[in-house]
Amino acid sequence: MVFSWRGGPGASRLLLSLLLLAAGESGSCQVHYSVPEEAKHGTFVGRIAQDLGLELAELVPRLFRVASKGHRDLLEVNLQNGILFVNSRIDREELCGRSAECSIHLEVIVDRPLQVFHVEVEVKDINDNPPVFREEQQKVLISESAPLDSHFPLEGASDADIGVNSLLTYRLGLNEYFTLKIITKNDKSKLPELVLRKSLDREETPELNILLTSQDGGKPELTGSVQIKISILDVNDNAPEFDKPGYKVVLFENVPNGTRVIQLNASDLDEGVNREISYGIRLILPVSEKCMFSINPETGEIRIYGKLDFEENIEYEIQVNAIDKGIPSMAGHCTVLVEVLDLNDNTPEVMITSLSLPVREDAQVGTVIALISVSDRDSGANGQVTCSLTPHVPFNSPPPQGNPLVVGCKAKSGDIFCSSEMFFIELINIPISLQGTGLKTKLENLWVASGAALLRTGQPRFPRRLPKLQSGEQTFQPASPGQLQYIQEAERRRSVPF
Repeated sequence: MVFSWRGGPGASRLLLSLLLLAAGESGSCQVHYSVPEEAKHGTFVGRIAQDLGLELAELVPRLFRVASKGHRDLLEVNLQNGILFVNSRIDREELCGRSAECSIHLEVIVDRPLQVFHVEVEVKDINDNPPVFREEQQKVLISESAPLDSHFPLEGASDADIGVNSLLTYRLGLNEYFTLKIITKNDKSKLPELVLRKSLDREETPELNILLTSQDGGKPELTGSVQIKISILDVNDNAPEFDKPGYKVVLFENVPNGTRVIQLNASDLDEGVNREISYGIRLILPVSEKCMFSINPETGEIRIYGKLDFEENIEYEIQVNAIDKGIPSMAGHCTVLVEVLDLNDNTPEVMITSLSLPVREDAQVGTVIALISVSDRDSGANGQVTCSLTPHVPFNSPPPQGNPLVVGCKAKSGDIFCSSEMFFIELINIPISLQGTGLKTKLENLWVASGAALLRTGQPRFPRRLPKLQSGEQTFQPASPGQLQYIQEAERRRSVPF
């Protein structure tokens, strides 16, 4: 026969009253047992009848019964053999929490005569609970500028067991940045801390995942683990960088205002506001009032603001900054070289460096009359000029036979010289044609010498004998020697104008 006390609250009060009334007649005996928690149903606890001095035959007649406050059905007594055994699962942590001592107090009652016995069953802890972390993952935020030997506390594990079974140790998964330090608190509990041993670089390693494992002191030991997710916080430690340190752009000088020069791009390895970039032009060389360049601060696009002129500047150097929006901000730099290509947009120019007028009619052939200098502001083939005397006599060619002009030119020196003898008084204009040899040539006609009087020297001579002339005047004005004051306009006229 198995006895189990299942009395309700009323029965307990009745029992207590009876005990008080019979206190003078009752005997008491303290018996101690122990049982490990989680013991299986039927596990032997003790020979309670024998230990209380009761005979097996009298257990039923004397109404042997067991009472326990709040822990019904955990333990039972077999009335046939007087053995106390485990009736249902005993969880020490549920029964007593983390209390160092945990016992089940039983009152054994028999009648005829009434006797009350006190029995204490100690529930022993076993290592049945592994260390447990509150969350499966712990998140830690660390700035990449954190100095070495910085400490970062972690949340430790807990173990529901007691004693040595609850003593926890920790170990950290392999990594190159952190070691583990254990801090012992006043209550003897231990907390793990990360200690930084290698400088962090968010751009190289933005995140770390390290396994933290806790192990208790039981036999066999139990373990629990948690993933430590370390996010590296960015600081503005990277300057913007352009794709290249220098760029070269080639443009013709006639490109219209607003023409796009180049699209620049810079990047920043930081994140957030630290990687936001604003572009700006720091310096333009050489300084020009005609031509300027503008840059879009958001996109980095450079455009022409003005007019390119090869004859003014053949190239421009644009120094560009890319500045991030971090605090403090950092800047990157690049240089854009703009080469200006020439167009044939300038006409040839001539300058008379020396002019000897008037020219004597007895001047020798080859006598230099004038020195000229011809130039073109364009470059290359656009600046090469072909010069000729009308009708199209090159500088380095003698005048063709029958050419009405009496002057020639020297290509290397730019001399204009007499190319034939001069026998008559003549007024001569010297027209010069200048023509460029570029892709788009320009023709310019210039008058180098206008009204160049060629004067005869010595006595005038007539090719044949002239008729005698008579005048009604009696008085003549004296004339300077060597000058011919009057000439016969026509043979048919019989008078000489005065």
